[in-house]
Amino acid sequence: MSTTSPTPSSAAPAPSDGVGATGGGRKRRGPGSRRPDRRPLTGAARENRAGLAFVTPTFLVVLVVVVLPILWTVLLAFQRARLVDIQSMGLFGNWSLHNFTGILTSPGFWTSLWTTLLYTVGSTAGSVVLGLVAALALRRPFRGRGLLRGSMLLPYVAPVVAAAFVWQIALSPQFGIVNEWGGKLLGWDDPIAFLSTRSYEVSLLGLHFDVPLALLTVIAFETWRYFPFAFLFLLARLQAVPDVLEEAATVDGATPTQRFRHVLLPQLMPVIALLCVLRFIMTFNKFDDIYLLTGGSSGTDVVAVRVYDFLTARFDVGAAAAQALVLAVVLMALLGVYFKFFAKKVEEEA
Repeated sequence: MSTTSPTPSSAAPAPSDGVGATGGGRKRRGPGSRRPDRRPLTGAARENRAGLAFVTPTFLVVLVVVVLPILWTVLLAFQRARLVDIQSMGLFGNWSLHNFTGILTSPGFWTSLWTTLLYTVGSTAGSVVLGLVAALALRRPFRGRGLLRGSMLLPYVAPVVAAAFVWQIALSPQFGIVNEWGGKLLGWDDPIAFLSTRSYEVSLLGLHFDVPLALLTVIAFETWRYFPFAFLFLLARLQAVPDVLEEAATVDGATPTQRFRHVLLPQLMPVIALLCVLRFIMTFNKFDDIYLLTGGSSGTDVVAVRVYDFLTARFDVGAAAAQALVLAVVLMALLGVYFKFFAKKVEEEA
């Protein structure tokens, strides 16, 4: 039996139009064919990719360091969390408003919030005013001005522990230099415990009134420590004010007070407004200065110190987180009021 091979006429004809057997309309690529090159990126696309590459590390750092701790604090604020229960707690436990009702009705909370507001306003105003005075005094050239400008930064760059220790020694009623000079120069009969006296009676022009001595002392410390921050901003702005403005005002017969009021102050108002906002935010959450000086006693119990006490003394993480959240909400409300009613007015005056 003989086998015959298929003739060329019986073989299936090769498609001549380049369409495969599936009929999908795709052209068949040979073994040596290559994919067409991708279209080159435009300039805008390259800039977008470069921007994402630069922003991504910062975004990840902010997410891990800022956003996640804030979210964790919010979650803890709505749960009854003790320090020993943290490891066994889940993200979504038994949520309640127990922490908020507890702290809002606890004795001393509203007093500490009022103390925080007084401490913040006093320290912010004091540091900005003292920085403005120092900037005005050191704006003109004189011998040794550079050295004096550098020495102005010492309170700001000095370690807070060392600065607080120096103030504690200087204000000590037993061996402090302030009480020593006060007894010799001002005739103090008894030494004054500046850091442990809640209320001190002062007589002035026949009037007797009490002052919160410990609170005023920590405000003075905060003013002294952070006025270089305002000094740098205001001095830089004063150096940028054209001299012709003051010269023209002097030719017109303006006094130094009038030159400051009508020439320099309008130039400084945007910087002063920015400094007030920054210093208010920083001081409202301040903890270390007061804790090192007084430990929150003698009328200096600010909310930040209460948060620390709830966390370390009572081991109540939920209540501490709730107080921190209330403090943040109050700060945002105060800043909202400022930007709503005062920020535009400052810009218009400037």
